[in-house]
Amino acid sequence: MKVLVIGASGTIGQAIVAAISPQHEIITANYKSGDLQVDLSDPKSIQTMFKKAGKLDAVISAAGLASFASLSDHTDNDYQLALENKLMGQINLLRYGREYINKGGSITLTSGILSRQPMPGSASISMVNGALESYARAAALELESLRFNIVAPAFVKETMELMGMDSSYGISAADTAKAYIAALEGDQHGATLDVTDYI
Repeated sequence: MKVLVIGASGTIGQAIVAAISPQHEIITANYKSGDLQVDLSDPKSIQTMFKKAGKLDAVISAAGLASFASLSDHTDNDYQLALENKLMGQINLLRYGREYINKGGSITLTSGILSRQPMPGSASISMVNGALESYARAAALELESLRFNIVAPAFVKETMELMGMDSSYGISAADTAKAYIAALEGDQHGATLDVTDYI
């Protein structure tokens, strides 16, 4: 399959590319590097990326920005970042990308475990993660030519270690990638795939 991986330079994105590249043709897209460049907060940038990529069998997004901050400290900019980048940026991958997906292909976006297991400081992240999962369930009812799913990662060990956190309860990027492989090669539609179910 010809697969466009967005956020391919990130910790999870690199693991996805490593896991699927032996079997599939990969096009990478990042903010500043990769085969293509894309700014998720800019709809025109997303449209340009798809025009350059051409016809695809699948899109996997391991991208999307949102900020941790206490509820009291959450600013308008924090909410806008989460809404414009992680939420609408990814939704626009479906909106503008579906016409480029070959029949029977798929689009997989990324939410996160904080949609159902929030923690202090995660208000805007939990908000957009939950919205992505609800959107996929509803949108899938109207999508017949492609499958549309969400992967919900837990905390990634490598990221936790970079942040100086205890990574003993985290999940490696390589194990996280297994859920994306299931979304790519399986038959789920309108589903949220919890990473913990695939390790």
